[in-house]
Amino acid sequence: MPQPDHVTRLAPADEDALDDDLKAYFAKCAEKLGMVPNVLRAYALRPEKLRRFSRMYNELMLGESGLSTLEREMIAVTVSAANRCYYCLVAHGQAVRALSEDPQLGEMIAFNYRVADLSPRQRAMLDFTWTLTLAPQDIAEADRAGLREAGFSDEDIFDICDVAGFFNYTNRVAHGTDMMPNPDYHAMDR
Repeated sequence: MPQPDHVTRLAPADEDALDDDLKAYFAKCAEKLGMVPNVLRAYALRPEKLRRFSRMYNELMLGESGLSTLEREMIAVTVSAANRCYYCLVAHGQAVRALSEDPQLGEMIAFNYRVADLSPRQRAMLDFTWTLTLAPQDIAEADRAGLREAGFSDEDIFDICDVAGFFNYTNRVAHGTDMMPNPDYHAMDR
């Protein structure tokens, strides 16, 4: 059974009316990824927010960090599992499959990261992420100390919090708008 074919349940943006910089950005995405991610199409309803979203996403997920790109994607999937965000579980689960070259890891993290054979560093990171998502008020110095013991610097801990916070935000936007992932993600990196 295919997923619904809408991008969101809101009126779609007129992509032909977008400013040239955004048209160029969409063209670059299509060239590099083979598609324009639906999250970008959703944010196109508010072009300036699309620009800010894209800058923030690229900084968080691709910018300089002591966290690998795979670790950041693992955080995205863990947050999305806790929040049951279909869009991000599908899209970022695919990124975990691609970056890890493991066709099962994305699903293991999506359903229950605790079943995955993770390094102690990754386990500590995802345990912290899970608590930060579901019970943020329970985070205490002992949790940060556990991350330090696992080898994370204070800058890394900030990045874990930043990525987790971003995906908690975007999960809520995806839920609120009924955002659907591009169907292409389902078959990629299997």
